Amino acid sequence: MDADIIVLGAGVIGTSVAWHLARRGAGDILVVDRAPDFGAGSTAKATGGFRAQFDNETEVRLSLLSRRKLLAFEEETGVDPGYRQHGYLFLACSDDDVEAMRAAQAVQHACGMTDSRMLTAVEANALNPQIEDESVIAASWCPTDGFIRPMDILRGYADAARRAGVRFAFDREHRGFRMQGDRAVAAKTPAGELRAGLFVNAMGAWSGPPVVPLRRNVAATVATDLVPESMPMTIWAADWFHLRKRDGRVLLLWPDEPCVDDWLDRVRTMARARVPRLGELAIAECWSGFYEMTPDGHAVVGRAPDHENLFLATGCSGHGVMHAPAIGQLLAELVLDGKTSLDIEALSPARFR
Repeated sequence: MDADIIVLGAGVIGTSVAWHLARRGAGDILVVDRAPDFGAGSTAKATGGFRAQFDNETEVRLSLLSRRKLLAFEEETGVDPGYRQHGYLFLACSDDDVEAMRAAQAVQHACGMTDSRMLTAVEANALNPQIEDESVIAASWCPTDGFIRPMDILRGYADAARRAGVRFAFDREHRGFRMQGDRAVAAKTPAGELRAGLFVNAMGAWSGPPVVPLRRNVAATVATDLVPESMPMTIWAADWFHLRKRDGRVLLLWPDEPCVDDWLDRVRTMARARVPRLGELAIAECWSGFYEMTPDGHAVVGRAPDHENLFLATGCSGHGVMHAPAIGQLLAELVLDGKTSLDIEALSPARFR
């Protein structure tokens, strides 16, 4: 046997799972990835937002668990995860937006996340004076939301996992399993089979059905002093155009569905109309990454149906980095204890059986 446990995928989810298993003495753990090194997948493309402002109990509780773990991250791994509580500001431009925000906040408050509150348009503009959109009528605000450093979290987990004895093997593309009944006995790779007693699929956008990749684009302006790094993530709820500042540049984002060829032109038009002072900044760089989407937009965490020794930790649908600390802990609990400290029945792979 090549390992007691093989984790497929060395992104932020896979490294979190490996570290959480290792710190509890789960045995010999091997993490396998098709890339030549860390950061070749979606983690490095992430823009680094963190929020607990969700409209459903499961994701609110995942965020609250991740927030506690982010606050303890440096003590546990030796790395600053970059968690900065600069807030998320959701802007409402219609009564429907306001109603949806109030309903989401009712869920958040019921889960104990009482930091979120409604704001007037004037209060929202005071938090982000760059907003020049007269259609804004209200906003939802949470000051403990904010930003994280995806690659620092990945490196923190990877280095801590290595210190705990976890091994990493790169340039090993996973090409399915060799099965014996309902048990996976080996992961197939071009370099040969890798045998283990238990497997964890944390391959993100490449996990396979029901997970599918969905392209997301980012436009980064040239460096500017027009806004501070502490500007909150600002999101127009109607179409999810949003922006934040990172490393001196403003990131402009809009999740186009379906994908459009003139994405950058549309984003620049939105920016000029809503934040005119930023809309004229030159674009220095654009890049794309993949969300790992499931049909219902929620993660898949748990034992794979009809597979005795295969677990899934994937399909986070755009929330992988922010929920990686929580998912790593919960998956380790499920493997080692047979139960989790947080109810994750809504994330069960069986719902897509």
